[in-house]
Amino acid sequence: MLTHHFPRSARQGPDPTRFRSVLGHFASGITAITSRDAHGNPVGMAVSSFTSVSLDPPLVAFLPGKSSSTFPAIADRGTFCVNVLAVGQEEICRALSTSGGDKFASVAWRPGPHGDPVIEGVVAWIGCTIQAVHDAGDHHIVIGHVDDLDARAEASPLLFFRSGYRHLAAA
Repeated sequence: MLTHHFPRSARQGPDPTRFRSVLGHFASGITAITSRDAHGNPVGMAVSSFTSVSLDPPLVAFLPGKSSSTFPAIADRGTFCVNVLAVGQEEICRALSTSGGDKFASVAWRPGPHGDPVIEGVVAWIGCTIQAVHDAGDHHIVIGHVDDLDARAEASPLLFFRSGYRHLAAA
Protein backbone atom coordinates (compact mmCIF):
# COMPACT_ATOMS: atom_id res chain seq x y z
CA MET A 1 0.00 0.00 0.00
CA LEU A 2 1.37 3.38 -1.02
CA THR A 3 1.04 6.03 1.68
CA HIS A 4 2.54 9.50 1.67
CA HIS A 5 2.68 11.79 4.66
CA PHE A 6 3.30 15.41 3.84
CA PRO A 7 4.76 17.81 6.40
CA ARG A 8 2.22 20.09 7.96
CA SER A 9 2.58 23.70 6.92
CA ALA A 10 3.32 26.26 9.61
CA ARG A 11 1.16 28.75 7.68
CA GLN A 12 -2.27 29.63 8.97
CA GLY A 13 -5.18 28.88 6.65
CA PRO A 14 -8.19 31.10 6.01
CA ASP A 15 -10.53 31.85 8.88
CA PRO A 16 -13.22 29.13 9.27
CA THR A 17 -16.14 31.42 8.34
CA ARG A 18 -14.55 32.43 5.03
CA PHE A 19 -13.49 28.82 4.37
CA ARG A 20 -17.07 27.59 4.81
CA SER A 21 -18.48 30.42 2.70
CA VAL A 22 -16.15 29.84 -0.24
CA LEU A 23 -16.57 26.04 -0.18
CA GLY A 24 -20.33 26.60 -0.09
CA HIS A 25 -19.99 27.54 -3.76
CA PHE A 26 -19.49 23.86 -4.56
CA ALA A 27 -22.89 22.22 -5.08
CA SER A 28 -23.26 18.83 -3.42
CA GLY A 29 -25.89 16.19 -3.08
CA ILE A 30 -27.38 15.51 0.32
CA THR A 31 -27.31 12.05 1.82
CA ALA A 32 -28.80 10.55 4.93
CA ILE A 33 -26.39 8.07 6.49
CA THR A 34 -28.52 5.61 8.47
CA SER A 35 -27.86 2.66 10.76
CA ARG A 36 -29.17 1.14 14.00
CA ASP A 37 -28.01 1.69 17.55
CA ALA A 38 -27.20 -1.04 20.09
CA HIS A 39 -30.94 -1.36 20.92
CA GLY A 40 -31.96 -1.72 17.25
CA ASN A 41 -33.39 1.79 17.00
CA PRO A 42 -32.79 3.71 13.76
CA VAL A 43 -30.10 6.40 13.84
CA GLY A 44 -29.09 8.79 11.10
CA MET A 45 -27.30 11.93 10.10
CA ALA A 46 -27.48 14.29 7.12
CA VAL A 47 -24.18 14.40 5.22
CA SER A 48 -23.16 16.28 2.07
CA SER A 49 -19.56 15.05 2.17
CA PHE A 50 -20.12 11.75 0.37
CA THR A 51 -18.22 10.33 -2.60
CA SER A 52 -17.47 7.20 -4.55
CA VAL A 53 -13.92 5.95 -3.97
CA SER A 54 -13.32 2.79 -6.01
CA LEU A 55 -15.03 0.53 -8.53
CA ASP A 56 -12.95 -2.56 -7.74
CA PRO A 57 -13.55 -3.18 -4.92
CA PRO A 58 -16.72 -1.06 -4.72
CA LEU A 59 -16.00 1.59 -2.07
CA VAL A 60 -17.62 4.86 -0.98
CA ALA A 61 -16.71 7.40 1.69
CA PHE A 62 -18.40 9.96 3.92
CA LEU A 63 -16.92 12.42 6.40
CA PRO A 64 -18.75 12.80 9.73
CA GLY A 65 -17.61 15.43 12.21
CA LYS A 66 -15.81 14.15 15.28
CA SER A 67 -18.38 15.96 17.43
CA SER A 68 -21.23 13.87 15.95
CA SER A 69 -23.28 12.08 18.57
CA THR A 70 -24.68 9.73 15.89
CA PHE A 71 -21.49 8.45 14.27
CA PRO A 72 -20.35 6.38 17.30
CA ALA A 73 -23.53 4.27 17.02
CA ILE A 74 -22.91 3.78 13.29
CA ALA A 75 -19.27 2.83 13.95
CA ASP A 76 -20.29 0.36 16.68
CA ARG A 77 -22.76 -1.37 14.35
CA GLY A 78 -20.24 -1.52 11.51
CA THR A 79 -22.81 -1.10 8.74
CA PHE A 80 -24.65 1.86 7.27
CA CYS A 81 -26.93 2.83 4.42
CA VAL A 82 -26.35 5.91 2.28
CA ASN A 83 -29.72 7.40 1.25
CA VAL A 84 -29.42 9.96 -1.57
CA LEU A 85 -32.18 12.43 -0.72
CA ALA A 86 -34.66 13.52 -3.39
CA VAL A 87 -36.25 16.87 -4.15
CA GLY A 88 -38.98 17.38 -1.55
CA GLN A 89 -37.07 15.62 1.27
CA GLU A 90 -35.78 18.80 2.93
CA GLU A 91 -37.68 17.98 6.13
CA ILE A 92 -35.89 14.63 6.37
CA CYS A 93 -32.58 16.46 6.02
CA ARG A 94 -33.59 18.90 8.78
CA ALA A 95 -34.76 16.07 11.05
CA LEU A 96 -31.48 14.18 10.66
CA SER A 97 -29.44 17.37 11.13
CA THR A 98 -30.78 18.02 14.63
CA SER A 99 -29.23 16.62 17.76
CA GLY A 100 -31.28 14.43 20.07
CA GLY A 101 -34.92 13.41 19.93
CA ASP A 102 -36.51 10.80 17.68
CA LYS A 103 -35.13 11.76 14.28
CA PHE A 104 -37.22 9.05 12.60
CA ALA A 105 -40.59 10.00 14.15
CA SER A 106 -41.98 11.21 10.80
CA VAL A 107 -39.60 9.40 8.40
CA ALA A 108 -40.98 6.43 6.46
CA TRP A 109 -38.37 3.71 5.95
CA ARG A 110 -37.83 0.00 5.49
CA PRO A 111 -34.91 -2.22 6.51
CA GLY A 112 -32.11 -2.46 3.96
CA PRO A 113 -29.66 -5.32 3.40
CA HIS A 114 -28.10 -5.04 6.87
CA GLY A 115 -31.33 -3.92 8.56
CA ASP A 116 -30.24 -0.27 8.29
CA PRO A 117 -32.99 2.18 7.27
CA VAL A 118 -33.67 2.75 3.58
CA ILE A 119 -35.74 5.94 3.51
CA GLU A 120 -38.83 5.86 1.28
CA GLY A 121 -38.67 8.05 -1.82
CA VAL A 122 -34.89 8.51 -2.02
CA VAL A 123 -33.09 8.78 -5.37
CA ALA A 124 -30.78 5.88 -4.46
CA TRP A 125 -29.60 3.82 -1.52
CA ILE A 126 -26.26 2.12 -0.93
CA GLY A 127 -25.85 -0.53 1.79
CA CYS A 128 -22.31 -0.69 3.16
CA THR A 129 -19.98 -2.31 5.68
CA ILE A 130 -17.37 -0.07 7.29
CA GLN A 131 -13.94 -1.01 5.95
CA ALA A 132 -11.81 1.75 7.52
CA VAL A 133 -12.03 4.98 9.51
CA HIS A 134 -9.26 7.56 9.12
CA ASP A 135 -8.47 10.68 11.12
CA ALA A 136 -8.89 13.96 9.18
CA GLY A 137 -8.67 17.07 11.37
CA ASP A 138 -12.05 17.69 12.99
CA HIS A 139 -13.66 14.93 10.88
CA HIS A 140 -13.30 11.21 10.20
CA ILE A 141 -13.03 9.71 6.72
CA VAL A 142 -15.22 6.60 6.73
CA ILE A 143 -14.62 4.10 3.93
CA GLY A 144 -17.47 1.71 3.28
CA HIS A 145 -17.52 -1.44 1.18
CA VAL A 146 -20.67 -1.43 -0.98
CA ASP A 147 -22.66 -4.62 -0.39
CA ASP A 148 -25.91 -3.74 -2.21
CA LEU A 149 -27.52 -0.73 -3.88
CA ASP A 150 -30.44 0.49 -5.96
CA ALA A 151 -31.68 3.68 -7.65
CA ARG A 152 -34.88 5.23 -9.01
CA ALA A 153 -34.29 6.75 -12.45
CA GLU A 154 -37.32 9.04 -12.24
CA ALA A 155 -36.28 10.78 -9.00
CA SER A 156 -34.31 14.05 -8.89
CA PRO A 157 -31.66 14.70 -6.21
CA LEU A 158 -31.83 17.34 -3.51
CA LEU A 159 -28.78 19.61 -3.71
CA PHE A 160 -27.08 21.99 -1.30
CA PHE A 161 -25.50 25.20 -2.67
CA ARG A 162 -24.59 28.48 -0.95
CA SER A 163 -26.24 27.40 2.32
CA GLY A 164 -29.58 26.52 0.72
CA TYR A 165 -31.50 23.62 -0.80
CA ARG A 166 -31.58 23.47 -4.59
CA HIS A 167 -32.68 21.08 -7.33
CA LEU A 168 -31.78 20.46 -10.93
CA ALA A 169 -33.72 22.41 -13.56
CA ALA A 170 -35.59 20.29 -16.09
CA ALA A 171 -33.60 19.72 -19.26
